Amino acid sequence: MRVKLLTTISFFTYQLSISQTEKLLQGKVLSQKIPLNKVEVINKTAKTSTRTNELGEFSILVRPQDSVLFFSKDYFFGRLKISQENIDKNNIIVNMILRPEELEEVLITTIKFPHVGPSQEVSDSIALIKASSDLRKYTGVYDGTIANGMNFGAIGSGFLGLLKKEKEEPKKKAPEMNFRKLIAKNFSEDFFTKDLKLNSEEKELFLQFCEADTRSQTLLENPNILATMEFLYAKNDEFKKLK
Repeated sequence: MRVKLLTTISFFTYQLSISQTEKLLQGKVLSQKIPLNKVEVINKTAKTSTRTNELGEFSILVRPQDSVLFFSKDYFFGRLKISQENIDKNNIIVNMILRPEELEEVLITTIKFPHVGPSQEVSDSIALIKASSDLRKYTGVYDGTIANGMNFGAIGSGFLGLLKKEKEEPKKKAPEMNFRKLIAKNFSEDFFTKDLKLNSEEKELFLQFCEADTRSQTLLENPNILATMEFLYAKNDEFKKLK
């Protein structure tokens, strides 16, 4: 009986040691069925990392319960909690979601140049008066004036007024990054529903709970995807305890 018990204990100990040994996990990262190259694959638990190749393929050592992250600047980051099933299958497919493109604010200023000089009707009247009073018509003597000359004084005052107007008009400032925008930029809805286990109503309360923490402002000053994720996980644990 004692021999059988020792044999059973030894068997389970052996099985446990095998399950805890690192195994090489292979997989592929895609987005809309297109392989993604140079995606950072990070085993956060073991502090190791690798990158995908041109075919989106990667290999990394893992254990059950390891947390593996998938990061690319143009996509929402992905996270996978490694299970024994993942290791046994050893050919996992990770789908990443493309971030919506954010356009920087463009300031368009409409410049209306002022009309320089009189209207056509006034111009015709002035020309008629000048023609009738032109000494050259009768004497042939040049009096130093330029017929139909440009009014440089009016042009100069017009441009000075335009420059003054542009200087007085305040330019719009680009919108500042806030905590909500930081979260929306880096984390998809799946992160809140699948990873943090929050529904839409809980998500709003949770973000308010996070914003109340002064550390959220520190993340804005030094944005870092991993630090932000750690912050959200820690706050989620606190949030669940409050419920």
